[in-house]
Amino acid sequence: MGNPFLAGRDLTWTDIYETRPVVLVSEALARELWHSPAGAIGKQIRESPKTPWRQVVGVVGNERDDGVNQKATTIVYWPMMVRAFWGQPLVAQRGQAIASRSSRTGSAGLLNEVRQAVWSVNPDLPIANVRTVKEIYDRSMARTSFTLLMLSIAAGMALLLGVVGIYGVISYAVSQRTREIGIRIALGAPQKSVLQLFVRQGLLLTAIGVGCGIVAAVGLTRMMTALLFEVSPLDPITYGGVSLALAIAAMMASYIPARRATNIEPVEALRVE
Repeated sequence: MGNPFLAGRDLTWTDIYETRPVVLVSEALARELWHSPAGAIGKQIRESPKTPWRQVVGVVGNERDDGVNQKATTIVYWPMMVRAFWGQPLVAQRGQAIASRSSRTGSAGLLNEVRQAVWSVNPDLPIANVRTVKEIYDRSMARTSFTLLMLSIAAGMALLLGVVGIYGVISYAVSQRTREIGIRIALGAPQKSVLQLFVRQGLLLTAIGVGCGIVAAVGLTRMMTALLFEVSPLDPITYGGVSLALAIAAMMASYIPARRATNIEPVEALRVE
């Protein structure tokens, strides 16, 4: 699978056949107990107080055994045959998981070829639980993906309502100040400056809303830590990106009604009242 050795050596067939008391450990376990992969080599570990000690001969990279959305677990790799394991005289692991890399992964033809290759060695060996890495990944992320999809839909609806609300507020403000706009333009105010006046007003309202939202989000995201994967609840990139998206949406929602108002002829604007 490409998991690298960080220190020490791999288990050998001699270790297995002679049932030597040796094991491999993951980087996470090595750092937890001995602070570094190199520090774990030569140390001893056992599965219970009543079983013999096993010597650590190698440290391998971390594996996300509980799913890709969880932190890497602490793992001990035992030989395929172990003596005095949990009180048993001899324990032999008879099941194996084999990974095959191919451009035809998931196809029926490749699966048939794998079956034939295995059965050519031993026709009595069963082959079960055949899955692609993508299927394992998708199943691991199914719950998180569904939750994030629902949150994304809710966030999209909130953004839509926010844009509609800003548009409505700015439109109402423009309609109430139509006469003012006509006077400003009649007195020589450039349309650009009048346009910027209303856009700034919309951005000011957005800034206030974003500020209140960030304060609320800081508190709420701490409750959603279980859904976050290697992302801090106070991730500055996420907060900055969302704030920028809201600012752009608010600017567009403010620009459209303001642009429409500045295109009104001054005489028509003065006749409103």
